[in-house]
Amino acid sequence: MSWSERTVTRDGVRLVCRDWGGPGQPVILLHGLAGHAGEWDTVARTLSPGLRIVAVDQRGHGAAERQPQDVSRAAYVCDVVAVADQLELRRPVLIGQSLGAHTAMLTAAAHPEYVRALVLVEAGPGIADPNTPAKIGSWLDTWPTPFASREAAVRFFGGGPLGEGWASGLEERDDGWWPRFDRDVMVGSLAENARRPFWDEWGAVTCPTLLALGQSGFVPPQEFDEMLRRRPATAAVSFPGTGHDLHLERPDALCAVISGFLDAVIDRAH
Repeated sequence: MSWSERTVTRDGVRLVCRDWGGPGQPVILLHGLAGHAGEWDTVARTLSPGLRIVAVDQRGHGAAERQPQDVSRAAYVCDVVAVADQLELRRPVLIGQSLGAHTAMLTAAAHPEYVRALVLVEAGPGIADPNTPAKIGSWLDTWPTPFASREAAVRFFGGGPLGEGWASGLEERDDGWWPRFDRDVMVGSLAENARRPFWDEWGAVTCPTLLALGQSGFVPPQEFDEMLRRRPATAAVSFPGTGHDLHLERPDALCAVISGFLDAVIDRAH
């Protein structure tokens, strides 16, 4: 199964989507910081039978607008609503990883009528850390750009499916392989997360929710426990031997869990 490219424009900002087609329940896939829509390809292929899958290159990422003026959390949320409206994705399931999952959570909190269900991969309300933007900036500064080859990039990002997923987001130029984003846009996109946590928004989510966490991922155990304490009906799965990018490391296992969750959600809705 293949995808077609769709463009959504909101307030002059271009977003680019991979639309996998199909007449079933709409699903919007949201990548994390410095990511791209293509990292969801394996997941989209696996889930697509019976679902309408749309993966989004969000503002500042991939083929989307590279230097948007607004990188607030609210802007990302409004973009998700615009994708749903313009592509006629009625009451989509939102599946996101890392910052994309945070965006999905905020969308479900602000627009409960829009969202059928929520899958958060390696994300939560967060623990405010004013050093986060500097840490991310320093991490991006370690990238040896331009990469001499795609193979060099795959090795740098850890090899295997993980390295391939990250490297597939690069673009080839005459002098090597470059990221399809600007460092300062990435750092700015995390500014609000560094200032405060988002527990009120987590509490405002009303749709069925699945938490999918890597055993060695980024979500601290105390944050995970507090999420379940505040919303005890939340489904949760931890994947052993898996890190923050579990959608790249163990896509088949993740898809199996998501499929079971969605089957139950769709059955209940009907």
